[in-house]
Amino acid sequence: MPELQRHIRCSVGDVAQYVLIPGDPGRAKRIAEKLDNVRLVSENREFILFTGRYKGVPISVCSTGIGGPSTSIAMEELIRVGATHFIRVGSAGARQENIPIGSLVIATAAYRGDGTSRAYAPIAFPAVGSFEVITALIEACNKLGYSYYKGIVYTRDAFYVQDEQLNKFLKEAGVVAAEQECATVFIVGTIRRVKVGAILATDSNIWLNVQPSFEEKQRLFREAEAKAINVALEALWILAETQ
Repeated sequence: MPELQRHIRCSVGDVAQYVLIPGDPGRAKRIAEKLDNVRLVSENREFILFTGRYKGVPISVCSTGIGGPSTSIAMEELIRVGATHFIRVGSAGARQENIPIGSLVIATAAYRGDGTSRAYAPIAFPAVGSFEVITALIEACNKLGYSYYKGIVYTRDAFYVQDEQLNKFLKEAGVVAAEQECATVFIVGTIRRVKVGAILATDSNIWLNVQPSFEEKQRLFREAEAKAINVALEALWILAETQ
């Protein structure tokens, strides 16, 4: 009998090579609704796992929860049962004044402000997405007619802690968004020799002089989240077609 993974509760044969990894279990469910022949594989803690098909390509969706520790657990166990390509479908706060709330951001690399990635590689080691996945995400955005931003993101652990000096440096350095998982995804992907990328929907921007209401931010984010899901699915299809 195939070994059951401890946290995501699945075995070899349950998971596709191509996997979307949103943090939010609710987002995982929304992605699953777009798949054909979808089935719920498992549900445990913050991890909910579905497998189905998109345009005939087997695809799995696994939520990872918030932050690096649970994300690394999900990726490690998914890799053990056969996953080879990962796209994070997440939320982020825009970090440039010209990036509106409700935008799409393709993360090309990450400033490593998290702790989990440091358990895998020294801080001088770069956290970068896979060229093939980044290219597929760009192609998917263009194909779907969605505008997007791309660049380095800032991955952090403490959501409610703001370092004003660091924030100023990151803005001046052109960092496009802040979030909590990309550095972990990119470092684990590099170390474990799998392909990784990330498409993010912005839900805030600390540099705006006039902040929208919470309700307006939520509306803009939900619209962008739906686009991010479409882009991620199309990008996995592109990757599968070019293998």
